[in-house]
Amino acid sequence: MVGRDKSAQHKRIAVAVALMAGLLLGVTGCASSKKPLTTGSIPKLSKPVDSMTEPELARAAEAIGQSYERNPMDRNIGLSYANVLMMSGRNAQALAVMQQVAIAHPSDRETLAALGKAQAAAGQLEKALGTIGRAQTPDRPDWRLYSAEGAVLDQLGRSSEARSRYRMALQMQPNDPSVLSNLGMSYVLSGDLKSAETQLRQASQQPGADSRVRQNLALVIGLQGRFQEAEQIASQELNPQQAAANLQYLRGMLSQQNSWKQLAKEDKAKKAS
Repeated sequence: MVGRDKSAQHKRIAVAVALMAGLLLGVTGCASSKKPLTTGSIPKLSKPVDSMTEPELARAAEAIGQSYERNPMDRNIGLSYANVLMMSGRNAQALAVMQQVAIAHPSDRETLAALGKAQAAAGQLEKALGTIGRAQTPDRPDWRLYSAEGAVLDQLGRSSEARSRYRMALQMQPNDPSVLSNLGMSYVLSGDLKSAETQLRQASQQPGADSRVRQNLALVIGLQGRFQEAEQIASQELNPQQAAANLQYLRGMLSQQNSWKQLAKEDKAKKAS
């Protein structure tokens, strides 16, 4: 019983990581009805933040950090800086940045959404839920905020409520891969791996599905013991560097429940028989 409880705990940790990836996607780029609140200049980056290596993220954080230091109340610079910090795993610092930006722009919708994202990344889930709720407006709801709210609710163990938010998001943005991915990982938390795989396969087939969606699909297939298939999906990326990163992610997630070698052994035995 102890071993089973520990395995379930490790699975929840793995899914929480995947849901946080979905949350980072979900509230990035939330539309604001207001005009830009800044005249500051953000350093031009060579590629999207979510495809950067660790050294590239470190250089981006340094460059944007210098702009932030010159003008810490600038909304756009603060949003960009906090996003790079979170992608680098510097969650406490990202939250501190967003708290400063929110002081200067307390009613700006995009700022509130980013603050909620930073709170969730720092583990302040109840606060994040309240902040994301304040960013949402009933007359003009944002599907990204529904999805982000669902990701936080799932981490709080409120999966039924979370799925209702994902469905609300999908009504507004049908077949969005980030929402479908979060819905799939929500099913993993309740142990329904078949439903999870269905949602994640649908997500991976959508235009705009990125590496993190395929990583989640590979993880769910791996959790079902189909090791070779999981590895093939994790390797299907645009270049060898991305493929290697995906395999590292998959092995890291499955090793949290000490199952990578066992899955490989079982998969080999099935093929031999």
